[in-house]
Amino acid sequence: KMNKVHILGRLTADPELRQSQSGVASCRFTLAVNRPFKNKNTGEYEADFISCMAWRNTAEFIAKHFNKGRMIAVTGSLRTGSYQDKNHPDVKHYTTDVQVAEAYFCGDKSNDAAYPPEQTTPDPAMNYGNLSDFEEILSDGDVPF
Repeated sequence: KMNKVHILGRLTADPELRQSQSGVASCRFTLAVNRPFKNKNTGEYEADFISCMAWRNTAEFIAKHFNKGRMIAVTGSLRTGSYQDKNHPDVKHYTTDVQVAEAYFCGDKSNDAAYPPEQTTPDPAMNYGNLSDFEEILSDGDVPF
């Protein structure tokens, strides 16, 4: 059984720290996560907006150190749920959230570089120095492992 999620994205709003009636801290937030390819019609990267929930010390850490637009990396597990619509009893809504176990700083709010970075090819005029000490491996049979 494995349910592990790793996400890198930007906060769409400032996270709000809340307390349950029993005093347990929680923090719900949404991450905008760029897709790894461009839309062929617009030439722009599209994003998915992923709902996340953190509890206790992790919630307090996120609320204290992160704000709207800030890049954050989170790990956790995927949780699904459902509920009946209050206005339409015959309608059931389904939810998917990341239950955040860990959060990490990654980058700086002013770092607005595209993700993933634009692919570049090495410049053939680039000087790589003397490579004569390296031997070319011609087949997998030459690899010592």
